[in-house]
Amino acid sequence: MAQWTSAVGAAQLARLLKSQQDRPAGPGTRRPPAYRALADGIRLLVLEGRVPVAARLPAERELALALSVSRTTVAAAYEALRTEGFLESRRGAGSWTAVPAGNPLPARGLEPLPPEALGSMIDLGCAALPAPEPWLTRAVQGALEELAPYAHTHGDYPAGLPALRAMIAERYTARGIPTMPEQIMVTTGAMGAIDAICHLFGGRGERIAVESPSYANILQLMREAGARLVPVAMAEGLSGWDVDRWRQVLREAAPRIAYVVADFHNPTGALADEEQRRRLVEAARSAGTVLVADETMTELWLEDDLEGTMPRPVCGFDPAGSTVVTVGSASKAFWAGMRIGWVRAAPDVIRSLVAARAYADLGTPVLEQLAVNWLFSTGGWEEAVRLRRAQARENRDALVAAVRRELPDWEFEVPQGGLTLWVRAGGLSGSRLAEAGERVGVRVPSGPRFGVDGAFEGFVRLPFTVGGAVADEAAARLASAARLVASGGAGGAEAPRTFVA
Repeated sequence: MAQWTSAVGAAQLARLLKSQQDRPAGPGTRRPPAYRALADGIRLLVLEGRVPVAARLPAERELALALSVSRTTVAAAYEALRTEGFLESRRGAGSWTAVPAGNPLPARGLEPLPPEALGSMIDLGCAALPAPEPWLTRAVQGALEELAPYAHTHGDYPAGLPALRAMIAERYTARGIPTMPEQIMVTTGAMGAIDAICHLFGGRGERIAVESPSYANILQLMREAGARLVPVAMAEGLSGWDVDRWRQVLREAAPRIAYVVADFHNPTGALADEEQRRRLVEAARSAGTVLVADETMTELWLEDDLEGTMPRPVCGFDPAGSTVVTVGSASKAFWAGMRIGWVRAAPDVIRSLVAARAYADLGTPVLEQLAVNWLFSTGGWEEAVRLRRAQARENRDALVAAVRRELPDWEFEVPQGGLTLWVRAGGLSGSRLAEAGERVGVRVPSGPRFGVDGAFEGFVRLPFTVGGAVADEAAARLASAARLVASGGAGGAEAPRTFVA
């Protein structure tokens, strides 16, 4: 019986590998033999989770043709991977990816490190900050005081607690977007919201247009749902969307859904202006595409001159409510452990989402909904988010200064908000930097996690989750990783130092 559970085609694997090989070599980089470069490329794809474990690889002849190399080169690369424990084979069953004994399975998303690993590893993988106390504690205490009446019910509220739905609707209305509670569904985080939307509108095999780059975990969620992702390149720097390109893609590809982050885009930090928002909504309406606007970062502006001057929400350009579905969340602006998200859409869409939810998670935890409702109704939310902005701003400035000092050839623009810095890594491979970083004690996600089919190999994403001396140490470790990659070093890295903030 074959030991593989999925398959990777020769053309697909060639595209993924080509994205690594096409990056310009860093200064002093030693070119390995062709078979070694191929083996290293496949190993990196497995370690990053972009090629799953137990995925059947193409036959040697097929991959050789796709890569325009000799079959001998592919055979030697496969043999090297078998020796290292990254490939298993059986006559008649082919070859499939594996991980050596004792190695953790690669993550397909950006999961946070376990707490026990934080003493020796600086985690730049997860863009999330600690809770803004004392507001988490106060919110939970306030929720407990309101819990008793709900405890006498069944506790299942598929659309969300009526009080919280009304409060979220009220907040949209205060932003100039008249909203009824019937237009709100409370979800288990923004991921739960987008998963429900994809299943309602998408379906297996449907096209979904996405920004390129885009949020890695959402891209993976869509892939797991069987969607066909259609990437649309962002405009240069922090200038937001290339709306002409969007219009062309929506017209020609006719995707069922388009997913965008207009406010402090993850990972670039770009902020779309009002004209871009208006034009994109018009283009989506003309194409019959449902435009999913992710607002999880919308309150994380970090410059004082943005207070009161943020662009209107994307749904503000869709008065009929026929095109835009908005997703919000408490997880980024407040705390990732507060798994409360919401959807704002036309009432008929909300009814369909609620009906479909019976086959998923039935509802969102009542206590957490009460905690968020307490924050919204008491002014605690505004105070907590003010603390969050101050912490993110301080971390951003410390990280920017440290990276500029340690890695002066790395290129980036400093965003006005959000939680991430999108960095061009001086011609080095982001995948190899991520691998080297693990060995020197800093965890950083590579650019291809945020793209489709291997794009953005020359980038890494750095979140504003560390500051002060920890930011300095993180940049120093990244510089060590960059030196390893530039020298072509494959081993012998210095052991990471234990660092306590």
